Amino acid sequence: MAAEAAGGANLGQVVILLAAGVAAVPLFRRLGLGSVLGYLAAGLAIGPFGLRLFADPEAILHVAELGVVMFLFIIGLEMRPAKLWTLRREIFGLGATQVVLCCALLSGVALLAGLPPAAAVIGASGFVLSSTAVIMKMLDEQGETSSDAGQRAISILLLEDLAVVPLLALVAVMASFSGGPVESTQPMWVSVLIALGCIAAVVAAGRWLLNPFFQILAGTGAREIMTAAALLVVLGTALFMQWGGLSMAMGAFLAGVLLSESSFRHQLEADIDPFRGILLGLFFLSVGMSLDLAVVAQEWRLIAAGVVAFMGVKALAIYGVARLFRSDHREAIQRAALFAQGGEFAFVLYAAAVSAGVMDGRTSAGMTAIVIISMALTPLVIIALKAALPPPRESFDGVDKADGLQSRVLIIGFGRFAQVVSQPLLAKGIEVSTIENDVEMIRAAAGFGFKVYYGDGTRLDVLRASGAGNAEAIMVCVDKPDVADHIVELVKAEFPLAKLFVRAFDRGHSLRLVEAGVDFQIRETFESALQFSKRALIELGVDELEAADLVKDARKRDNERFELQVAGGLQAGRWLMRGNMATPTPEPFSTPKKGGEALNLDAAEVLGREREDAQAT
Repeated sequence: MAAEAAGGANLGQVVILLAAGVAAVPLFRRLGLGSVLGYLAAGLAIGPFGLRLFADPEAILHVAELGVVMFLFIIGLEMRPAKLWTLRREIFGLGATQVVLCCALLSGVALLAGLPPAAAVIGASGFVLSSTAVIMKMLDEQGETSSDAGQRAISILLLEDLAVVPLLALVAVMASFSGGPVESTQPMWVSVLIALGCIAAVVAAGRWLLNPFFQILAGTGAREIMTAAALLVVLGTALFMQWGGLSMAMGAFLAGVLLSESSFRHQLEADIDPFRGILLGLFFLSVGMSLDLAVVAQEWRLIAAGVVAFMGVKALAIYGVARLFRSDHREAIQRAALFAQGGEFAFVLYAAAVSAGVMDGRTSAGMTAIVIISMALTPLVIIALKAALPPPRESFDGVDKADGLQSRVLIIGFGRFAQVVSQPLLAKGIEVSTIENDVEMIRAAAGFGFKVYYGDGTRLDVLRASGAGNAEAIMVCVDKPDVADHIVELVKAEFPLAKLFVRAFDRGHSLRLVEAGVDFQIRETFESALQFSKRALIELGVDELEAADLVKDARKRDNERFELQVAGGLQAGRWLMRGNMATPTPEPFSTPKKGGEALNLDAAEVLGREREDAQAT
């Protein structure tokens, strides 16, 4: 009965954790504050310094750190070794410079605050290493993980993880100078050799063991074993790297990189992702629980000053390093706001410093509070920065604006559709002018030999400057229906002599274009979808001539239905659409067809064709 009671208590704690996250995160996201701040606030509310539903947040934190581990594994799966090699300058140049400069400046701040030299250096070092969990979560929510700025941020985080070994060794060295317990210490060069040996072992296992291992397991056909194996690889590598003195997150990232080129990469990602999301949320909850409000209340002036000083000095240093490495002002200030916080490694470093006699318990509690508050403030700082920064200004270097163009054909919009459209025209030697309002697309097109001018086709002055008044044909190839409709309206009103060809988004858009009087319109996916279907029929064993006839029949039915819809609206001619809904009515009957002909259909076919929606292709 006692065991059952204990199990019930543990289950109750799980329910409380889940309820806190489910209640807080949607609310904070709705308010625009992000999920990280929601988890932190929920943890503070239910922790030992809030409602006191949990007495030992450290126990939860140790388990929840696995969320960070799995998050780094997922990032590693997206980072192939060749790509990682291209980031070596950012990792060992940008990252190392940022860590060293921030550590030196923050140590000076701590010394000025009156801390002893050893405690000042360790306190500053803990704050230098930013929170991997907070930064990666925010990059992920903003969709910037794969951007150039996001990759540089990941490079800095990797270097910070590598800094774990020398910082822990530094605690041992300081303990030996201060007369603290040193029986468990070892020379720094030994620690470095062990760490390098662990990295080499993981690399070797990744190259020669992991793929055969997963191939053997895949042959068993047991999906749950593959999931267990994925967890085994992630957690086993993390534990092995921790044993070697490195961080668990570093080990998981390395395992992900080694499996990034494996044929099992996508399955591994799918297996790990649910665990990653839940445990990462649990990590933020436990960090919120760890904030000691009693310490904050007693030392609030000192802690508030520490938060402002540490975050401010660190942000200035990061901004300077970013500019030194040729980042623009916007990226530099965004990186400074994102990294101007302490991280979860500080908890480990401060605990080691206290046990080694380098830092006293009161200083450790104060520094821990500063780190946690800085982590909680980071989402708010990012929100404030977004509101304060003006929208990015596009650079027009190397981009010419449309002015005085004269060609037989004017193409508006140069995405994948227009690129194909232009090929036969250029092959015939017809003069073509192209305008596009996406600067990056214009630059990319130039790399493939296309001269594309900058211009917004929805503006009449731009159309005139682009030569629309003299063009024989105007091709509207934009991918937004409302934009295309506006351009059509302008062209029909101001340049009625030009032939007007328009890319349609869907059937409803095609009907609007016909009503507007365009010379030709085509749904962007129609012909490609028919060819796709034809090839599928052939691969399924249908004779090629029969497949061509079936596609021809589908095209004919679609044209007939479209003509009926032009006169009778989108719902007309629905019986011409083939469906797959079976109805047990064998009796055939005749249905009227355009032109007075009769089309024999059975009830199943008629009812099956009633499935079209307003966006049917």
